[in-house]
Amino acid sequence: MSRKIPWIAAGGLAAALTACPARTPGQPPAPPPIQVPPGCEKNQAGEYHHTENPAFRYLGEDDGGTLTLTLARTRQGAETQTDGGTTVSIVLNRTPDGFVGETRSTTFTTGGMACPVRFPTRAVVCDDKGLTLRSIASTAIDEDCRPAPSGPQPVWKDQRLLRGTPDAATPDAGVPDAGTAPTAGDGGTSGR
Repeated sequence: MSRKIPWIAAGGLAAALTACPARTPGQPPAPPPIQVPPGCEKNQAGEYHHTENPAFRYLGEDDGGTLTLTLARTRQGAETQTDGGTTVSIVLNRTPDGFVGETRSTTFTTGGMACPVRFPTRAVVCDDKGLTLRSIASTAIDEDCRPAPSGPQPVWKDQRLLRGTPDAATPDAGVPDAGTAPTAGDGGTSGR
């Protein structure tokens, strides 16, 4: 009887070892799944305009992982122009942490120095009508293009972009609050 017990134990050990899944050496673990708001997994390429000021138009390019929205400001009765001579773009990546990225722009201090600025941005809604983006709308910078030591705290704001071009009769509402140029020490700088 003493000989049968080791064989039973050996058979149980062999069965347990063959039940474990084999792992290929050097195989990295699978990346975490992408977590984006419903609808944001779909292709978001196309034309958009801002709900508060339809003169702000965006062209979206989407490769399935990254959405890039480039701003072109159209003034009533004028050809499409870039926003104040600077390039403004919104770059969002589909990640495990959401549809996140940044708004990139150039703005100017009161002394006229060009300052590249970047604002954290995320898509919070993607639907058939458009996108809702949450971004820092303004922040204070100093004359050296650094965050101002004093001044208002960064302000987060939702921005709604609708698909398509607005009605031609829609007037230009001027520069919305999130499209202002900075003033050194106290001014905001655009996140749009």
